[in-house]
Amino acid sequence: MKERASPTRMNLILTRKRISGAKRGYDILKRKREVIAIEFLRILRESKTGRMQLKGVLDRGYGAAARASTFVGDFELDRVAEGIEESSRIRMDTKNVMGVRIPEITVSQKEGRVFGAYSVLSTSTAVDDVRDAFEEAADLVINVARREQGLKRLVVELDKTKRRVNALQYVLIPELDRSSKYISMRLDEMDRDMFSALKHVKKRLAKGKE
Repeated sequence: MKERASPTRMNLILTRKRISGAKRGYDILKRKREVIAIEFLRILRESKTGRMQLKGVLDRGYGAAARASTFVGDFELDRVAEGIEESSRIRMDTKNVMGVRIPEITVSQKEGRVFGAYSVLSTSTAVDDVRDAFEEAADLVINVARREQGLKRLVVELDKTKRRVNALQYVLIPELDRSSKYISMRLDEMDRDMFSALKHVKKRLAKGKE
């Protein structure tokens, strides 16, 4: 059993200050939990939409690749792929959401798109379709990765904040309330005992004078 604080007026003042601080902290953490939950749900919806879009684009891209293979052959497709030079650069930044660092991934581009260098090697419409689909897929992959990294960080912080809120609400604040009530009750008892003792001394003094 936890040792109770000494029933002094200073301890009562300090305990009440701790209760006030704990309640302020509870309110702040509760608001933080709500903001993080809203952001989590928003990114989750965007991530689901992005995944569906990515699947559709990849299906279109693989279909286009199959058609291109029929028109120009696998050898030509491999030659086009080997001639592609990546010109995109991925840049990682972060944004702050209630103290949580959410990754922001952006693509900086130099001299055209990722598949821009292929055009000197082939002018097939089928290869154009492959290029367009996988350029779009590349952007979608980056966006999905950004959102899902953000979701991972938010869910960790959401769980941590939830545990802190519960600890304040169900453990610390009730414990401090009990301690405050105990100290207050003991001080009242001590005041009554002191008052009774003073009355007794006063009566004895009065009898002595008589």
